[in-house]
Amino acid sequence: MMTITELTELLGWASVINICFLLVSFFFVAWMRETAIKIHSYFFGLNEQDLLRAYFQYLAQYKIVVLVFFVVPYFALKIMS
Repeated sequence: MMTITELTELLGWASVINICFLLVSFFFVAWMRETAIKIHSYFFGLNEQDLLRAYFQYLAQYKIVVLVFFVVPYFALKIMS
């Protein structure tokens, strides 16, 4: 069985890893936009506007998931202990 301290530590590290992945994804889309659009339009047959919308939607939804399932529970457990 996992203790609250271990769960807090797990959520903390999971938050750090997910936030780093979110930042890498953001910088990839922001700085390598043309390359990403070429690659994804070739594989998925989408136009540039659809891809930009999909990138924004992906980043927004991933950020919400990270906040709801990792960051908020981590801070709640930190406040409790």
